[in-house]
Amino acid sequence: MRPPSRPTGVLAACLALAMAVTGCGALTEDDGPSLTLGYFPNVAHAPAMVGVERGTLADALGDGVDFDTRVFNAGPDAINAVFSGEVDVAFVGPNPAVNGWAQSEGQGLRVIAGAASGGAGLVTRDDITSVDDLRGATVASPQLGNTQDVALRAFADEQGWDVDTAGGGDLSILPQPPAEIVDAFELGEIDGAWLPEPHLSRLLTRGDAHLLVDEADTWAETDGAFVTAHLVVGSEFLAREPDLVEDLLRGHLETVDWINAHPERARRVAGDHLEGLTGSRLSDEVTEAAFDRIAFTVDPVAPSLFTGAERAEAVGLLDPVDLTGIYALDPLDGLLAEDGRDPVSGLEG
Repeated sequence: MRPPSRPTGVLAACLALAMAVTGCGALTEDDGPSLTLGYFPNVAHAPAMVGVERGTLADALGDGVDFDTRVFNAGPDAINAVFSGEVDVAFVGPNPAVNGWAQSEGQGLRVIAGAASGGAGLVTRDDITSVDDLRGATVASPQLGNTQDVALRAFADEQGWDVDTAGGGDLSILPQPPAEIVDAFELGEIDGAWLPEPHLSRLLTRGDAHLLVDEADTWAETDGAFVTAHLVVGSEFLAREPDLVEDLLRGHLETVDWINAHPERARRVAGDHLEGLTGSRLSDEVTEAAFDRIAFTVDPVAPSLFTGAERAEAVGLLDPVDLTGIYALDPLDGLLAEDGRDPVSGLEG
């Protein structure tokens, strides 16, 4: 997680326009209603992939709405797209949302729903049988300051180990792209990696590896739940188009319910969509294992966002940030109430 800084360039311009109510990407008189959704080609973003592939999200918005999508591979890019108006709503991980909130000084976005919880952990060689065996080892994370990198550094800190961003200390942490991590593990260049799904299962199904630490076990305060992906909206778009946001949330809720009711079919649909986006398909073994480790839920697991930010602060990857107001859950809670379900909490107040 990168330390927050004052918004500059395009971001600053978009925020200034948003606060002036005109907004980046605002409608003109000749435009009809539209909504652009951003998401990743990632198993944790299955509610987006399934919702788009099955047409559930488009149907929820209605025939008169121009629905478009954008695919991203990095959280900061997705957040910048929200700020610039390239996308209106996006599925992102917790750290990009916190960074965007901090960079925009609480003006640029709101979290409106959860999407996925869980599905991350520390995979190591089989001969590393305990946490104590990790001292002096080399372990990878997907990116310096990303969600899993923070989790790994916080875990090392809890053991009393010194680590730094240059790969030194009692545990050498080497950030690198997940595809490179798999190759590095097989070549013996690293001893393990803290990864999200599906990369976690890719490593577990290839080579001499086992799951040493399930990240869920590090979240005792939330009974093992922690946000992996949630839905954010540009603040100006939410103010301007509350009905569109509610309609999208209705489609999102329907999609999450369908995934949980039809897991086998959901895996196939997500696999088809992922193959269409990337040109390759995950094996059935990896897809099933990844889905089994992820809980798809509209609950944003708010306590884990607050705790995750505190952990990032503790390991020096985030300046203190006040997250009060980051959640806008009234539209989702209204839909849940219609179905007789309990509301979700943003821990405000």
